[in-house]
Amino acid sequence: MWMSTKAIHSVIFVMAVFLLATSSFAQELRLSDLTQEALKNSPEIQTSLSKIEAARYRVPQAKSLPDPMFMFGYQNEGFDRYTYGEEQGSQWMFSASQQFLFPGKRALKGEMVQRDVESMEAMHELLKLKTVARVKELYFDLFLAYKNIDLFKDKRNLFLRIEDLTLARYVAGRAIQQEVLMAQTEKYMLLEKEEMFKQKIQSLEAMLRATIGRENMLPLGRPSDPVYQSFYLDADEAVKKALSNSPEIKSRNKIIEVADTKLRMAQKEYYPDFSINAGYSNRSGDFKDMWSATATINIPLYFKTKQEPAVFEAKASYTQAKQELDAVKLMISAAIQDNLSMLRSSERLMDLYTNGLIPKNTQDVDLALTDYTNGRTDLIVVISRLKTLLDYQILYWTQFVEREKAIARLQGITLGLASVPGGEKK
Repeated sequence: MWMSTKAIHSVIFVMAVFLLATSSFAQELRLSDLTQEALKNSPEIQTSLSKIEAARYRVPQAKSLPDPMFMFGYQNEGFDRYTYGEEQGSQWMFSASQQFLFPGKRALKGEMVQRDVESMEAMHELLKLKTVARVKELYFDLFLAYKNIDLFKDKRNLFLRIEDLTLARYVAGRAIQQEVLMAQTEKYMLLEKEEMFKQKIQSLEAMLRATIGRENMLPLGRPSDPVYQSFYLDADEAVKKALSNSPEIKSRNKIIEVADTKLRMAQKEYYPDFSINAGYSNRSGDFKDMWSATATINIPLYFKTKQEPAVFEAKASYTQAKQELDAVKLMISAAIQDNLSMLRSSERLMDLYTNGLIPKNTQDVDLALTDYTNGRTDLIVVISRLKTLLDYQILYWTQFVEREKAIARLQGITLGLASVPGGEKK
């Protein structure tokens, strides 16, 4: 029976979607591609760029003069009639005035806003580092989830062999039914864990897509195996590099400069501003037109309750900014110590698992399987040792991932965006 054209198109569409999804599962997910995509498309980074762009437009506004004022009006003598051109005081009046700030104030206002912009730019670099760090952590968690599924599948195959062996022993009258049920239960428990990690993969992929700003819902693919990398800096060298490269330190320094500028601006407020006014009066008839020029100066008479407290406030803000910088330096130093400790601890544990616990437990499992085959031990011993081996293998890869995360954080702290391919500041 021939299918209709519509049905054929439907089949082709379904096959195309299937092939696309299959290729997405098969493709290798690379960390460098994800970090570059995040730096380009992350909603948070794009929002930060818009804020910086808006802030830059405030600089010329702050430096600008106040708007000039224009006045026009008419003056009449008497109320009973229009006396323009008949009476000396009747006239049309026009004037313009412009306020001028005391020399130096406009430059300080522009400097304050400019320093704010520079602080925002430094914080933008910090946001990029945090976004990259978030991508790396999710990537490594995704890698660990896939690795755990591999371990579960590998052990499930072993449990299938044990199940077959137990069934054969049961048929031969050498094992009880409880052992068969025990082997099958362990197999299904591994299937349960595998399904739980598949759900975790979907959750991690959703968070990763949100972080990098990708809208489509297709699977991301399996992460490629991370390349083992070394971190040679000691604590003192790492702290020194971090204080030199940290965007947060640069931002805090800009905030101190802003506070210093505000202090100088507050001190400038002791000096008066002034306005210049030029006027013209038009009188008709035999009366000559008149003009005038005046200047107005404000007197900081209430400086004890206005200017002086403003200076004290600016000094306190300046001190606060310096203290916050010191706090950030301490936090960076503590973060480096914490991650270095985590890095070294993970390396020691990985060495213990690789050269001690995993090989010994592998031998233990092989021995227990041989003994069970020959009827010299119980199935519970085999299962217990096999589960212990699985736990150590999971712990090894967990420490491997924790080490990679610690190195990623240390690189971000000490090297900044120079540690991110394609992430250098332009």
